[in-house]
Amino acid sequence: MNLWRSITALFEYLLCLFRLGLQCLYWIAIAPFEKGRRPSYRSTVHHLVFAGVNSLPILFLILLLVGMILAYNSAYQLKKLGIMSLVPGLVGVAMTREIGPLLTAIVISARVGASYTAELGTMRVSEEILALDTLAINPVRFLVVPRLIAMVILFPLVMTCANCVGMLGGMLVGWLNLGLSPEVYYQYTFDNLVQRDLTVGLIKSFFFAVIIILVSCHEGLAVIGGAEGVGRATTRSVVNSIVLVITANLFFAAFFFLQEQWI
Repeated sequence: MNLWRSITALFEYLLCLFRLGLQCLYWIAIAPFEKGRRPSYRSTVHHLVFAGVNSLPILFLILLLVGMILAYNSAYQLKKLGIMSLVPGLVGVAMTREIGPLLTAIVISARVGASYTAELGTMRVSEEILALDTLAINPVRFLVVPRLIAMVILFPLVMTCANCVGMLGGMLVGWLNLGLSPEVYYQYTFDNLVQRDLTVGLIKSFFFAVIIILVSCHEGLAVIGGAEGVGRATTRSVVNSIVLVITANLFFAAFFFLQEQWI
């Protein structure tokens, strides 16, 4: 019985996210032509700066350290086989296909998603969203759509920069400890990277951005219970975003693996 309730609750939660996604799609792709109501581009620019530029320092630090860790651990294993030249390629492929998109999503969920949930939740409990409804201003168009547009634009850009920083961390390890000059490391990296690796990461980035925004905004708009409810919603937002992103990453990994097998 408890399992069935959990499955039902999960299905209802995913259905709520799907409905919110459909509303965002309507206000982005259909409403501007039917009603002439375009998303707020000024608000979108604000969110681009907040969610993208302000997230870069912590994201770069994390990816730099992870790139160095990955280089050390891969070198530990590959040294036994005498193929240290594969370290740059392993770091590059892991960064672009898996680690870069996943860690970027986790950092953005914890920093930006939680902030959005708290912001919208505070607006909900202070009845500001009710005021928007009273003024015939759709909350999804006014609050969610600019955040979604900003995240879809910035996530691939931020992720690409983070991937480069992660590979730079691996290059530092290769140069200082593995006897690989920066020129050689660079050459080995791009000898092993192919266009498909970059494409996989970019596809993931789009879906991860959508998941983070839908979860964080849904939790914020559904807040009940005052300040305590805002805190609970913020916690749920981060946890649910990370769980859904990792689950989506598993499906992508299986899909692209099977696709490569068929090819």
